[in-house]
Parts: sequence; structure tokens; C-alpha cells
Amino acid sequence: MRQAYVIGVGMTPFGRHLDKSHTDLTQMAVSQAFADSGAQASDLGMAIYANVVQGFFAGEMSVPGEYALRPMGIQGVRVMHIEAACASSTIGLHVAVDYVRAGLADVVLVVGVEKLYSEDRAKRFAVFQQPLDALEAQRYIDCTQGMLAPAPAGMDGPGPNIMMDAYAAQARLYMATYGTTQRQIAAIAAKNHHHSQFNPLSQYRNAMSIDEIMAAPAVSWPLTVPMCAPISDGASAAIVCAEDVLSRFKEARPVKVLAVESQSGQDRAPNDYARHVTRLTAARAFEKAGLGPQDMHVAEVHDASSSGEMTQIEALGLCAPGQSGYDAEKGVIALGGRIPVNVSGGLVSKGHPLAATGIGQIHELVQQLRGTAGQRQVEGARFAIAENSGGFYGVEDGLSAVTILGRV
Repeated sequence: MRQAYVIGVGMTPFGRHLDKSHTDLTQMAVSQAFADSGAQASDLGMAIYANVVQGFFAGEMSVPGEYALRPMGIQGVRVMHIEAACASSTIGLHVAVDYVRAGLADVVLVVGVEKLYSEDRAKRFAVFQQPLDALEAQRYIDCTQGMLAPAPAGMDGPGPNIMMDAYAAQARLYMATYGTTQRQIAAIAAKNHHHSQFNPLSQYRNAMSIDEIMAAPAVSWPLTVPMCAPISDGASAAIVCAEDVLSRFKEARPVKVLAVESQSGQDRAPNDYARHVTRLTAARAFEKAGLGPQDMHVAEVHDASSSGEMTQIEALGLCAPGQSGYDAEKGVIALGGRIPVNVSGGLVSKGHPLAATGIGQIHELVQQLRGTAGQRQVEGARFAIAENSGGFYGVEDGLSAVTILGRV
């Protein structure tokens, strides 16, 4: 098995891009990845295009990747289109690494792109209320009845969509299990909004205090608007290559891929966190990398809601069970703390354009390991971990994907 490296990354600003198409965003991110790596279209042996809702929003359901990439000279290569909900581009990265390691390709491009924002509010939210998603969310709410921390009087009603109600129920179950408070969830969100000030690609770049986040409009208790990822457009790209062709790219600043692991969730009790899909996936990733949670210097995790970040970092072993809220209040997981998490701003502040989110995390970690992250740089970062989740099924994420990277 050959060693794989990330040699180039690119990313558009995340936010609203009403004047740009999927193709425009794709080409922006890919052009940056080419420039960053010193690679060009003729170097590629494979291209992977990740997207979730382009068919739904744009009506483009036939080889959208080719329409975006062939005008850039990317043609005559092995191609693949991947949809894995919010983890689409991370799964694309994992496939790229597997192909490189197995000798099936030397240089692989992965790009994730999404346009979710629409001035038509009904259309904007319709994608998050697909029938099966809504059914699974309602099942979760039903199966956790009687297990949740009580909401304050008048705050127990439904939110704007069933998925956010399911995220809120997950948060309330976590609160009931560990005694976590809404203020601690707000501390997680405040940390990420603070970090995002230093990321020029973030959708939001305004710091918010814990009190401001708690006083913000409610989504579904205990979640307020700043605790939830916004609707975003954007694209991100990465170029992966094998060690034995690394010398072709003399200007590249490679980052070593130490482990890529993903797996689907499974049936379990809602509060059986020991069998959480991320915990199981991370255990395999750490074993493959020959490292442990204590070796990580920086992490990017999937915080579609700030309560979700708490669950993920504990599943990764970065904080003890039930302790992430306290660690957030003490600054342990903030820039300058023991293990900074989501220094990019996380999904709640950087933005969450579904298929672009995973490689967006890799974009951040590559900069951290190169030492080029500017004001948000984690000093001395040598090992980094990303966790990216996709979908919702049963009582947890439909799948979890964990990537561990190392400085060369």
C-alpha cells in the first residue's frame, strides 16, 4: 500500500452566491487547488465530484461533474460522482486515498460543491424536509419521549422543521444524561463564532458572547439560531497523490494522510454513547494511524448544531464523557487551549454547504499543519483530526467519516 498525501487545497468563501452556478463555484475551488499544488489537469488520473442536491435545486442530474470539470481540461480520466449527505466530499477524499494507496491512480482531484441558498424560502427549506429524513427524525423524537431534559414553560413546541426538532431532542437527551446546561452549549457556539473572526472564508465573522447566543431567537429549545449551521453555498477541493510521484510537484507543501475511516451507524439505545458511530469509527482511525486522542493538536468536527459538537468531540476521545461543556467554559477546546476544536469557525459560523463541508474541514487542517493559518494558527500543530457526519438514521448520524493528517 502506497502512502498518500494531500498536496493542494482550494475553497471558495462559504455563504450566499446568488450570482454563481455550481460550475462557477467548482471551478473556483479547483483552480485554487491546482495553484496550491502546482498540479494541472494533465496530471490527474481520476476526478471525484461530490454533491447532494444539485438535481433538486438546479435540475442538473446528468454528469454534473463533467459539465463543471471538462472546460478546465479535466477529461479522459476515471470519474466518480458521490452523494453521502453532509459527508459527501469526505467520502470522496477517502475513496481518492484508497485508490492512490492501491495503485489505481497516482493523482486524484476531489471537489465538493453545493448551492443551497434561494430567495424562495419554501424551496430553501424543502431540501431539509425530505420524506425519509422527516420520518427518521420523528421516530427519534418518539423513541426518546420521557428521556429528555424538560424544556422551560412555553418552549416545548415544534421548531421550523422536524430535523431541527430531532437535533434539539438529541441535545436534551445529552442534557438529561450528563447534566449539561444550555449555557454550556452556548459556550461551544461562542467559541466557534469567536474563531470565525479570523477566517476570511467564513460565512459569518462576528464574535458573539454566551449571553448573546442564549438571547438569540429560538430554533427548537435548547437551540438558538447561532447554535445552528446556516444555509450556505460554496465549494472546496483537494488533490491527493502517491508518495512515489510526489517529486513531480516541487512547489507543493504536502500533508501526510495517516488514516481515513468511515462507517455507517447502527441500531442502538439512544443514550448508548459507547456505541456511537463516531466513537467506533475513530477507534479504527486511531489504530490505523498508530496514534490516540491525546496526540491530536487540532480538530475540525461536524457541528450542524453546537450540541452535536459536544457529542462528536467526546466520541473522538478529545474530552471525557459529559465534560465537553465544562471544557468549553474553561477554554480547553478554544484557540490557545489544550485541544482547539473548529478554529475555522465550525459549521455554525464558517457555513455548511453540505457536500463542500468535508473538504472544507480538510482545507483548514492542511493550513494548520503547514503553519499558514494566520491569526487562528494552532502553534506547533503536528497531528490533526477531522470528523464529518452524513445524514440521520435511527438514533444517530447515518455515517461518520474520520480523517487523521500529519505534518511532513
